[in-house]
Amino acid sequence: MPSELTELIGLPPEPISFRIADIPAGTHFPSRKFPWGKLLYSISGVVQLTIEGKLFLSPPAYAIWIPPDIEHYSSVNQDICYAALYVESSRCSELPDQACTLLLSSIFKAITADLEIRCVNLPLSSMDKRLADVLIDQLQLAPRFDSYLPLSNTPEIASIITALQLAPGDRRALGQWAEIVGTTERTLSRWWKAETGISFHEWRQRLKLTTALSLLDRGVSVEEIARRLSYNNASAFIAMFHQFMGSSPDRMRRAPRDGA
Repeated sequence: MPSELTELIGLPPEPISFRIADIPAGTHFPSRKFPWGKLLYSISGVVQLTIEGKLFLSPPAYAIWIPPDIEHYSSVNQDICYAALYVESSRCSELPDQACTLLLSSIFKAITADLEIRCVNLPLSSMDKRLADVLIDQLQLAPRFDSYLPLSNTPEIASIITALQLAPGDRRALGQWAEIVGTTERTLSRWWKAETGISFHEWRQRLKLTTALSLLDRGVSVEEIARRLSYNNASAFIAMFHQFMGSSPDRMRRAPRDGA
């Protein structure tokens, strides 16, 4: 394994280890598994991993949890900055036993920001060990999603999801969809949150983001992507993209590709 890749992997946890790394476009992490849990989340850019054959997407604020001894691999098609928190297997019993996406709390992010500022990779002092316990507690409390873009088997919601996947620029409001599936806006909003874990508005924003990423990879212009996603202009689309991704569409497109 190249020394650079070894450095990116980080230190074994005691009971945690923490690292923030800048990873250049073209970096490939081969398929592997570790005897500890891993939480990966992006500071800027998007972390994409394949875990047991399933693709996970994690823009900033949404982390990917990988339980101990789960096979996974990833490749980086753009320059990113990401954080990795490793958790001893003995401390993973109350954490998800399957790979999933977690919504990080402000408390979690504040503690990891403090660890970064103080260059703490392993919690050696009594204070840092207490902070490590809080981080693990925050992971136990974090809202969990099967994926960044949750789906549903409920017929009413599934039919709307299918329609939006076919036309991600569809601008119909939740009330209009409620009329189509024969219910009220309030009821549909409650169903949607219960089934997917997020609001209809956030789900649609995530769909637009994943669609935009796919179109960028295919070489579609920013102006055309904005049109397909029904933004009033390219500037509005770029603002949304930057909010979620921490970088502009053009910057991501310019990132060198290596085998991608």
